[in-house]
Amino acid sequence: MKNKKQLELYIHIPFCARKCEYCDFLSFVTPMSVQRAYAEKLTEEIIAESTGVKDYQVSTIFIGGGTPSVLPSDCMEQIMAAVWQHYDVKEDAEITIEANPGTLTEEKLKIYRMAGINRISLGLQSADDWELRLLGRIHTYDDFLKSFQRVRLAGFDNVNVDLMSALPGQTMESWEKTMKKVLMLRPEHISAYSLIVEPGTPFYDKYGCLGEAYPPLPDEDTEREMYYMTEQILLDHGYERYEISNYSRPGKECRHNIGYWTGVDYLGLGLGASSYVSGYRFRKECDLSVYLDIHTGKEFPGNLYRDINFLTTKEKMEEFMFLGLRMTKGVSGSRFAEKFGHNMWNIYGKQIEKLEKEGLLEVRKPEIKLTSKGIDLSNYALSQFI
Repeated sequence: MKNKKQLELYIHIPFCARKCEYCDFLSFVTPMSVQRAYAEKLTEEIIAESTGVKDYQVSTIFIGGGTPSVLPSDCMEQIMAAVWQHYDVKEDAEITIEANPGTLTEEKLKIYRMAGINRISLGLQSADDWELRLLGRIHTYDDFLKSFQRVRLAGFDNVNVDLMSALPGQTMESWEKTMKKVLMLRPEHISAYSLIVEPGTPFYDKYGCLGEAYPPLPDEDTEREMYYMTEQILLDHGYERYEISNYSRPGKECRHNIGYWTGVDYLGLGLGASSYVSGYRFRKECDLSVYLDIHTGKEFPGNLYRDINFLTTKEKMEEFMFLGLRMTKGVSGSRFAEKFGHNMWNIYGKQIEKLEKEGLLEVRKPEIKLTSKGIDLSNYALSQFI
């Protein structure tokens, strides 16, 4: 079929070697027997879901977690074989797997390459071993260096490194050292986030509802200085900021994430995975025991679906605005009109004018985008469109 619609796949592997203290993702530690049982059920789900998306072509795949690289390599081989066999995957599809230092072996990387995976996202967070211990990470910076070297030797030429600022005890100096150590390795992509203390995590007990622990988090002014320094140092080293927290060398932007921010349909596979397909938003069952026990009959995988909602045109417009404006190039009024059949200024003129007067939005019709100040106050700016 010509001119197939574009589809992204997200595959969730919820297993970790150890749960980090700041993490609120759907992830946990399990024995290998459970991991293998999960891989079997996930493969069944992948095959069953393929029948409903035959008119789509898969442009990107993202294997996230958890730590997907803890999964036995033959399980990952099985999962990817099912994808290639049952979906129309583009020849040049971007296929990413998340990995943590210390969980990658030469064998695993070889199998990833053979399975078509062509992008690795390494979770470093910090190059300071003391900061890593405070986060509950089980690797050291030396472990990261060895893993990065293995990735390069295995032939991967598209690598992301995750970094995190505003950590307990972190200083401007230690954050700068982390960035410069990573920049010496010249990864193609860097995701740089500030730590968010989420309810329900050990970090929230320490730094949220029960007050400050030791060592303290950087104060608000220091956090902002880290934020500004991040952009400047990465810019000086040839990285372009294309989204609020993401930087890349030219042409190495994460295509999968750009799809999320620009409204491409995506199908989530695995425990708790979210989807947006043909106007419907839904997620999969979040309880592992329930997920594993659901019968693979004629109602499968529909009986995995939870929280099914059909988005109204108004909700779709809102998402177009607040997700699209995360991109540094902003959103286009022409694209808005093409997608919704309405003039963007007729719908959001008041919000656009208000944010422009506040210096948060740059307007060059038909495009609008956040200013530097707008990026700094993005939560406030983007909320104006909801």
